[in-house]
Amino acid sequence: MFQLSKKVEYALIAMRHMAVSGSGTIVTTKEIADRYNLPYDLLAKVMQTLARKGFISSYQGVRGGYIFRHDPRSVKVSDIINAIEGKPNLSIIQCEAETPNNCIIHSTCTIKTPLVKLQSSINTVLKDMSIMEMV
Repeated sequence: MFQLSKKVEYALIAMRHMAVSGSGTIVTTKEIADRYNLPYDLLAKVMQTLARKGFISSYQGVRGGYIFRHDPRSVKVSDIINAIEGKPNLSIIQCEAETPNNCIIHSTCTIKTPLVKLQSSINTVLKDMSIMEMV
């Protein structure tokens, strides 16, 4: 079954939380982890990745935390997936995820064309949906 990784899920939860919190509001990893019952250590790594990739800014100190760097309406779900997973699109079938040579039934497969179409539709939705639309 097609499924987002936990890291992507946590990144999207964090980005949504920050969007709901409002522009200019600093939020902490602990705040997000506690609110959504997420593992702090993994969420901290996800937040660091999002900061390194330029989606959020990190502030150190007693009143430190993270803040959106861009308007949440301009950040797309696919951007977050790419930042966390390092690939621009999701793949629901092996021959599209890797190469056709890795699939032993590539030449005789009767479902790859409709599944590639489905995959394209999913990727289009993810490219079009902004973080703000998840609010």
